[in-house]
Amino acid sequence: MTYTVYGAVRSRAFRVLWLLEELGVPYTHVAAGPQSEEVRKISPLGKIPVLVEGDAVLRDSSAILTYLADKHGAFTAAAGTLARAQQDAWTFRILDEVESLLWTASKHTFVLPEDERVPEIKDPCRAEYARNVARIMDEMEGPYLMGSAPCVADIILCHCGGWAQSAKFPKGPERFGTYLSALRARPAFQRAAAL
Repeated sequence: MTYTVYGAVRSRAFRVLWLLEELGVPYTHVAAGPQSEEVRKISPLGKIPVLVEGDAVLRDSSAILTYLADKHGAFTAAAGTLARAQQDAWTFRILDEVESLLWTASKHTFVLPEDERVPEIKDPCRAEYARNVARIMDEMEGPYLMGSAPCVADIILCHCGGWAQSAKFPKGPERFGTYLSALRARPAFQRAAAL
């Protein structure tokens, strides 16, 4: 079964493309933006990424990553294990403590209508992001969040690190830079970035 991924590379769709490259499974990429006609045909909310497999349509990058990792038995601990619960805890924490701050700042920069934006929210988001990334790095178990091998949570955190850089958020501790460099050097990351 071939997958089709809808979403621009410079979006959360990158996470899905990167994991598919890591898995080495065939896929088709439709570089459609959010709210585009192509995306709204298969996902009425118009949000990206969207993964299509046969007649099934999956939305939300984290849900798609979890599904693909489980299905292909890579970048994840087995469901129902303590290791999986720990991995899920990392994933949810990154979504809560890192991605949500980036998304809030983005909404108040270019997503919301101008009359609804509160530019002053961005500085507190940057400060909290810096504190949260530093704590995550202090708690990391090895070169990756769960130890010696990357998992779904690493893909999300690495993507957030790039997003933060683009949004001029703080760089974080030196260990974070080393962590991001190691993940970005992976051949699958490079292939996805070249799309």
